[in-house]
Amino acid sequence: MNDFIPGLVKGMATTARQLTRPTHTAEYPDVAPELPARSRGVIALVESNCTSCMLCARECPDWCIHIDSHKEEVPPASEGGRARQRNVLDRFAIDYSLCMYCGICVEVCPFDALFWSPQFEYAETDIRDLLHEKERLGQWVADVPAPPELDPSAAEAPEVTAANKPARGGRAARAPRSRRDEGEDA
Repeated sequence: MNDFIPGLVKGMATTARQLTRPTHTAEYPDVAPELPARSRGVIALVESNCTSCMLCARECPDWCIHIDSHKEEVPPASEGGRARQRNVLDRFAIDYSLCMYCGICVEVCPFDALFWSPQFEYAETDIRDLLHEKERLGQWVADVPAPPELDPSAAEAPEVTAANKPARGGRAARAPRSRRDEGEDA
């Protein structure tokens, strides 16, 4: 009994101390949370950038991306040119009941067709409604934030440095060398 009273008093003191402090509870439905910049919410699709290359669907570890497309013939750009074929996107769907939000599809897309949107309120009452088609994925593009500005004091990317280098001259640009120039006796 002697151990009970001091423990009770100590617990009541802790409770009283917490009652005087401000709360940290976020009133979520009434107050929107402040999300960090570039936070991951839902994947947005820019349909005009998608070439139906299927890289995102092949690299997805959950196989939650479904793409259907067909080939369409494009007339030649100039007279006497050859007609080309291009893929036309018929269906692009992501099943969010399977997606684990790893971001591999966004990283692997070479044409910048997939982006992270900070929108996170897309809960459904029926699991079948978590299959989002290209129309719904395209609605979230408006919420995608612009990429951060480049740091002006950062070093230039190696690709840019290589592209800005002057072209090296071929063999015709060099003067012919003789054995005497190399220090050998002829």
